[in-house]
Amino acid sequence: MDKLYFLTAGVPLKAGNKGYKKGFEIHDEMGLDGLELEFVHGVRISEQSRDDVKNSGKIITAHAPFYVNLNAREEEKVEASVQRIIETAMTTAELGGYSITYHAGFYLGQDAETVYQKIYEQTKIITSELNKVRNKIWIRPETTGKSTQWGDLDEIIRLSKEFETVLPCVDFSHIHARYNGFWNTYDEFALIFEKIGKELGQNALDNFHAHIAGIDYGAKGEKKHLNLQDSDMNYKDLLKAFKAFNIKGVIICESPNIEDDAKLMKDFYLSI
Repeated sequence: MDKLYFLTAGVPLKAGNKGYKKGFEIHDEMGLDGLELEFVHGVRISEQSRDDVKNSGKIITAHAPFYVNLNAREEEKVEASVQRIIETAMTTAELGGYSITYHAGFYLGQDAETVYQKIYEQTKIITSELNKVRNKIWIRPETTGKSTQWGDLDEIIRLSKEFETVLPCVDFSHIHARYNGFWNTYDEFALIFEKIGKELGQNALDNFHAHIAGIDYGAKGEKKHLNLQDSDMNYKDLLKAFKAFNIKGVIICESPNIEDDAKLMKDFYLSI
């Protein structure tokens, strides 16, 4: 990537039910850079929407369906999860997308190393299949917001070292919630960037994929997303750290008011 881009998690709310074309017009009006396709219940997109996305000239990422658990007890659920990730990646690559992300799995009471090995084996299947596709795309397990979910930053960095096309999706709000209010200062944000740069190299900092939103949390982690100004998410110091480390890639806003907070962040970032 050549710079940092600011995206919405889905079509801007102001587009109503008028679809991607109207959503991209709102992006243009607001000075935003693209969106993350939200494949919540399945990898489904109409031919008209495919054309609108492919011809938009915007930065496109995607979130795989939430019915993903690479550590499910039932083998058929694991296989279905693998296929959902592959379908997300292939569809997004066909549309000229940059990157996809997903919640990789749950611990289900198992020790972390056992779960890591299971997710590693499934990731090997996913990347092997996607290596056959002409249009390469980044595959990104996302840092998760609850301690019951696999995917702290160390686990995802470790997995990223194993595969050429795997890098983290760093959800800063999830990290903040997972640790019940920590990881919310400039120095802590800097530590995250330093760790990723040291462990995965400059390429990971030049091809970043981040999620940011306000977040409500408790002792068990994430509860729900909030608008930035209704939360304690220290987005200003976070963006200062993005600037100081010259991070390139995408920030996807997942606040309930997706386009307004995306613009709030971009305007502040450009003012630094």
